[in-house]
Amino acid sequence: MLQIAHDTEQLARKVAARLGRRPEDVIHAAVEREAKALGVTDDQTARKRVTATEILEFGKRAAARPILDPRRRSWTT
Repeated sequence: MLQIAHDTEQLARKVAARLGRRPEDVIHAAVEREAKALGVTDDQTARKRVTATEILEFGKRAAARPILDPRRRSWTT
């Protein structure tokens, strides 16, 4: 079991009381947000990080597509 500082526990209890949730749930949600931000979550639905190369390849594919709007024939006009 993880031991947390008394002030951390008190803060979790205050936040939980304000939200109407259990302190454990508040702490879990906060740690889960940090894990997702750092990319260390086991969540299978987490978004895949896109590399710069993939972004450039997407741009090339998009630029190669035909322009369907007849009002916009080129970027220079």
